[in-house]
Amino acid sequence: MLSVSNLSVQFGKRILFDEVNTKFTQGNCYGVIGANGAGKSTFLKIISGQQEATSGSIHLEPGRRMSVLSQDHFAFDEFPVLETVMMGNKPLFDLKKELDAVYAKPDFSDEDGIKAGELGEKFEEMGGWTAESDAATMLSSLGIKDDMHYTLMGDLDGKSKVRVLLSQALFGSPDVLIMDEPTNDLDFETIGWLENFLANYDNTVIVVSHDRHFLDAVCTHISDIDFGKINHYSGNYSFWYESSQLAAKQRAQQNKKAEDKKKELEEFIRRFSANVAKSKQATSRKKMIEKLNVADIKPSSRRYPAIIFERDREAGDQILNVEGLSKSLDGEVLFNDIHFNLNKGDKVILLSKDSRAITAFYEVLNGNLKADNGKFSWGVTTTQSYLPLENAEFFQNAELDLVDWLRQYATTEEEREEVFLRGFLGKMIFSGEEALKKCNVLSGGEKVRCMLSRMMMTRANVLMLDEPTNHLDLESIQAINNSLKNFKGTVLLSTHDHEFAQTVGTRIIELTPKGVIDRLATFDEYLEDPKIKEMRQKMYS
Repeated sequence: MLSVSNLSVQFGKRILFDEVNTKFTQGNCYGVIGANGAGKSTFLKIISGQQEATSGSIHLEPGRRMSVLSQDHFAFDEFPVLETVMMGNKPLFDLKKELDAVYAKPDFSDEDGIKAGELGEKFEEMGGWTAESDAATMLSSLGIKDDMHYTLMGDLDGKSKVRVLLSQALFGSPDVLIMDEPTNDLDFETIGWLENFLANYDNTVIVVSHDRHFLDAVCTHISDIDFGKINHYSGNYSFWYESSQLAAKQRAQQNKKAEDKKKELEEFIRRFSANVAKSKQATSRKKMIEKLNVADIKPSSRRYPAIIFERDREAGDQILNVEGLSKSLDGEVLFNDIHFNLNKGDKVILLSKDSRAITAFYEVLNGNLKADNGKFSWGVTTTQSYLPLENAEFFQNAELDLVDWLRQYATTEEEREEVFLRGFLGKMIFSGEEALKKCNVLSGGEKVRCMLSRMMMTRANVLMLDEPTNHLDLESIQAINNSLKNFKGTVLLSTHDHEFAQTVGTRIIELTPKGVIDRLATFDEYLEDPKIKEMRQKMYS
């Protein structure tokens, strides 16, 4: 379907790709992964023709159509929503314009009639007569209501634009579908719809995503960018991750007998295959299990930060009591009449259809914002640590390097020592000279890793995290996910990462304009409960 031959990409002295040869075949979904800076987005731009390679070629089979999820949210501002979606199938859209132009001629002749008939036949073969209703159906499936279909794109909010551009990419079943972070700005319900759509998609999908649940649900292969090459592995992200960890462990066990290693590999395949067979994942429909071969997986060059949350002391039974908290913004109710009592060891997933409500709630609990009504009280034995959504204010001092930045949050003489601080930063992948970077030149992901370091230094027994996976690579997301699962204290967590919510959360608290929904449940149980679905609908109506 799509082949890459002798692809090389070099920026100055830095070689991003070195003589890459690979193929993407029909019916498979490839999840492209790699460390930050490995070239994932660059690769997608090259195979879609948006960027030139240093050398090599990309070949798409003749007659095949490629579609790319647009990253430019302003490119179609002058066009109506429905027309923007139909532009996703350019050959069909161009033919429609040509046909409309013929019919619009004031001096319509017999020759024009013949031409219109020929174009009409072609248009019918391409499904043109149902194209508008097909586009409308897709928009409605993604939450864009009928009354918005003729609205100009420029009049939509950012989240609605994302849904329209997603509809555009999917429209007309392209032979090759290329998507870079398609789940950004989508809610869990819309992501679920997209997962189901791609699970039943018969053509080729190539996707970059930091959403592990999404990669597990849709991918038949993982395309790993490492050491300047791209290798395809059968299976989804979880299989790749677990087997790469196993491969690294086995490489370290040089003295272990080959027979023992083989048994360990076979047991791993059996365990994973059983899990996949019971799931609804797209990988099962591709008979992924028959192709799994952990021996093909190589130890990765990835570096995982050592994110470990520990407590100075265990909290008592009184953690947090919230009574009647309410908050509005510019006359709009974010949340109202919120009541709940946290128990020791709760790991709460905070939900709301309006992300501003969650951030405002955290800010109230941390004393940075005043509630309109209500009150809250922390237990006297609790200590709190907070990862805010926005962190720019923490990195404004251009004079501080990372060692001095972290020293601000040290609580003992030992923690203030440079050896301790540099060792701590090294575990968070700021080794050597990187620890001397000025704090105001950090990337988004580096800032989040610094903020997580700050949290770890507090050794608090209650953690509050507002979208902790933002800006992080898959390695850091996996590390913080594992750490919060193992944390013995209490957690309040908001996240758009489905896997994170499902594996960490033991209780769901949803903030709405009409009160609170509070359930002891896993995240999946909460989303799938019919009674909760009905209640959520009432709370937001």
